[in-house]
Amino acid sequence: MDSITAIIHTYNEEDNICECIRSAKLLTNDVILIDMQSTDTTVLKARKCGATVYTTPQTLYVEPARAFGISMAHGNWVCILDADERMTKELAHELKTATNDTYTHYKIPRKNFFVGKKWLKHGGWWPDYQVRFIKKIAFQSWPSHIHSMPIITGNLGVSKNALTHLFHPSLHAMVKKTIIYEDIESQLLYVAKRTVTIRTFFRKFLGELFRRLIRKLGFLDGTLGIIESLYQGYSKTITWLFLFEKRRQ
Repeated sequence: MDSITAIIHTYNEEDNICECIRSAKLLTNDVILIDMQSTDTTVLKARKCGATVYTTPQTLYVEPARAFGISMAHGNWVCILDADERMTKELAHELKTATNDTYTHYKIPRKNFFVGKKWLKHGGWWPDYQVRFIKKIAFQSWPSHIHSMPIITGNLGVSKNALTHLFHPSLHAMVKKTIIYEDIESQLLYVAKRTVTIRTFFRKFLGELFRRLIRKLGFLDGTLGIIESLYQGYSKTITWLFLFEKRRQ
């Protein structure tokens, strides 16, 4: 069986990191942490939990850290985890077996748990496939911009079992993350010379709300599903509000 390295990237994840490492060890004992200069106890806790730690410059998005982590991995295969994601026994068993298949990379579904309580099965949140299991020799590059996809040669497989993703642990954390990521998105729109008007704000909010809540059946997830759909409309609108501000400046 080919060797596997689990890669976790972090910035100030002291509340998440040990549980994430413990779950990664269901798959492999070779766990490396790519830390983006955390200012809390993330690195200390990671070492105590048995991870090898490397430091990389801080960026506001994860793609550079993921590329660096793959370059530092010793395994023939790499499994990439966010600090708020958890490996399961079923997925670990499947991935260990998958190294004997003909695929060079796999996309894995994620169960997104809103505020740590509700698995969102609707609203476009399931199956939420992510390319996270990669044969190192097939990896080419990971473009250095937000939400980019890795460039990998060979054939893509699909896992049956899912990662657990504890995204948006609280409404406060949601808003804080939105300010960071939507500012990045607005800068990309600014560089692309996209235009924005007052009508754009209403179109983006209502369009995203309709997509999440109605077309993707987000309302079937109950109160938290409705809140998340409303929040996604708000988040999309913030991007264009930021762009509007950049244009005026």
